[in-house]
Amino acid sequence: MASRSALAWLQAGPLAAVFVVFFLVPLGLIVAVSFWTATDYELIPAFSGQAYLDVFQGCGFGGEMCVTFKTYLSTLKFGLLTWGVTGLIGFTVAYFLAFHVRDNSTQTILFIVCTVPFWTSNVIRMVSWIPLLGRNGLVNDALLGLGLVTQPQEWLLFSEFSVVLAFVHLYTMFMIVPIFNSMMRIDRALLEAARDCGASAWQTVWHVVVPLSRTGIIIGSIFVLALVMGDFVTVGVMGGQQIASVGKVIQVQANFLQFPAAAANAVILLATVLLMIAALMRLVDLRKEL
Repeated sequence: MASRSALAWLQAGPLAAVFVVFFLVPLGLIVAVSFWTATDYELIPAFSGQAYLDVFQGCGFGGEMCVTFKTYLSTLKFGLLTWGVTGLIGFTVAYFLAFHVRDNSTQTILFIVCTVPFWTSNVIRMVSWIPLLGRNGLVNDALLGLGLVTQPQEWLLFSEFSVVLAFVHLYTMFMIVPIFNSMMRIDRALLEAARDCGASAWQTVWHVVVPLSRTGIIIGSIFVLALVMGDFVTVGVMGGQQIASVGKVIQVQANFLQFPAAAANAVILLATVLLMIAALMRLVDLRKEL
């Protein structure tokens, strides 16, 4: 037993070391820096909560909502919109692949097709939308040519619409994969039993497929929400540097060497995302399901 225990610790050692060095240590440094103070030319490693006070400056109970709360609400809005759209697309695509494609080779080919966008970088996939959605882009040209509009639509690019569109394009695969994995584990006899009991196609999906795919839906939701909440590149590029998000605020503060303020915002963002993940984890026991 002792040798088995030692072997188990030896096997887990490299992964634990990587986890400590590349996650816990940087996270500890960020938390520590968030309590430092800074001047225009130096960081002072002295314990202070001024950075957190600056983050919530003006956030009282009365009057107009402060900038921090507005920024978090804007970021949360992007997260929820992206989650809703990717969830709908991800569930539909996964359902088609799992239950309507019978041949395993065809299923594999179609699944690989879904991963094709990941063969290029996120920046290239974002930039590819600009010539499509721009004032003189292909979409506006098509709308004008069809007579659906009389002038180019400005809201297609550098707007909240383009930001959500880019998020959906970038992160839908993170929803498809876990949902597909959960659906492939569903016993097909349950679907036949539901049909034999008189359930319609929609009733079968809602009462059988959705509950049994809950684990995949939760895992995909965690991936999408965590990625969107911390993203700043997509918001900057597709929002034309005009839309605020928490990640964008942290980037700007770091660029101006306001490291304690950036670290404080990062800690608050991490706490917010962890609370969201904890709420989702209460809906399903991942250790039991997986």
